[in-house]
Amino acid sequence: MSNVALEQIGAADFERFRSMFYRKTGIHFENSKRYFVDKRLHERMKATGHTSFKGYFTYMRFQASGEDQFEAMTREIMDELDSYRPAGEDLRIWSVPSSTGEEPYSIAIYLIEYWKGLAHRDVELISSDIDSNVLASAKKGLYSKRSVQNIPLPLVKKYFKEINGQFQLSDDIRESVSFTLANILSASNMKQFRHFDLIFCRNLLIYFDDESRKKAAQVLYDAMKPGGYIFLGHSESMSRISSMFKVRKFGDVIAYQKPLAGGA
Repeated sequence: MSNVALEQIGAADFERFRSMFYRKTGIHFENSKRYFVDKRLHERMKATGHTSFKGYFTYMRFQASGEDQFEAMTREIMDELDSYRPAGEDLRIWSVPSSTGEEPYSIAIYLIEYWKGLAHRDVELISSDIDSNVLASAKKGLYSKRSVQNIPLPLVKKYFKEINGQFQLSDDIRESVSFTLANILSASNMKQFRHFDLIFCRNLLIYFDDESRKKAAQVLYDAMKPGGYIFLGHSESMSRISSMFKVRKFGDVIAYQKPLAGGA
């Protein structure tokens, strides 16, 4: 791939990316940032094996949801978090940005299907986005056939109902997620988001500049309980952004932990 020429990103494609990124984060890239953004996009295109921006943009919007992280969550992390918390206290999970809801709903299904701890421990699942229109779409839980094609058929039959060629999640799953507006780079807005045991913030920070990444890392750290975890995208590294988190490995999966009180 290193010797393959990457397609230059045209003005229309740059605008598509800029608009999408603004909807997800509230950050507007000025034209003066064009060199930085193009450089980051070309790095991501190269890393994911794409030579055209169109192909990469499609991949970015519809890429696999990271089932290995969900498996690590239900196989090990939830049990560990359960052991930290007093009986009767909910475990709190935050998915940000929510986009159209695939991630938080997938988390809910994985917990129901694979985490036995739900028999004695309630989980509060919150998902946030900066775009109210995106949140309205997510609440409907209505997806195209393409969006559910990677979900095992038994789970599709169990949790979805086909409506005019689209697939809608069951009421129980949709009602298990609370959707809220949030701007991850607004310190005043983020004060209401606290005491989370597990955060999913994937494939977002790679598009921030260094200053914004550090600000976001601090916001996420402040939103977590001691001992809590955060998942980033597979190509992201919190270690290159902040030294506040402890790196933990669960098989091939990397998570970042806020140290327990006392430095454990």
